[in-house]
Amino acid sequence: MIDAIQSVGAFSAIRETEGTSLTASSSLVAPGAGASVPQSQSFAEVLGNMASDTIRSMKSAEGASLQAVRGEANTREVIDAVMSAEQSLQTALAIRDKVVSAYLEIARMQI
Repeated sequence: MIDAIQSVGAFSAIRETEGTSLTASSSLVAPGAGASVPQSQSFAEVLGNMASDTIRSMKSAEGASLQAVRGEANTREVIDAVMSAEQSLQTALAIRDKVVSAYLEIARMQI
């Protein structure tokens, strides 16, 4: 079901390796907050990482739902996973709407 959305993750220029994941939220650190300066990411990388995280969250919720159908998962775990996936999806849709709105506004500008 969620595999159809997998192509959205193709926007990510950096593929994650097993066990080591760099997310946009962990790389955006205030200057002086850490010992090292964070590496800057391009806008496409940040959006790609966010899309990958959203897809991972939705797959996790789908897996938890299937476990609940089989009677192997607690109801609370399923609700938490589904609510997290819903929040991630709503955030991704809101950002998509803002990007499209900004693009349309730029397209209307007179040169």
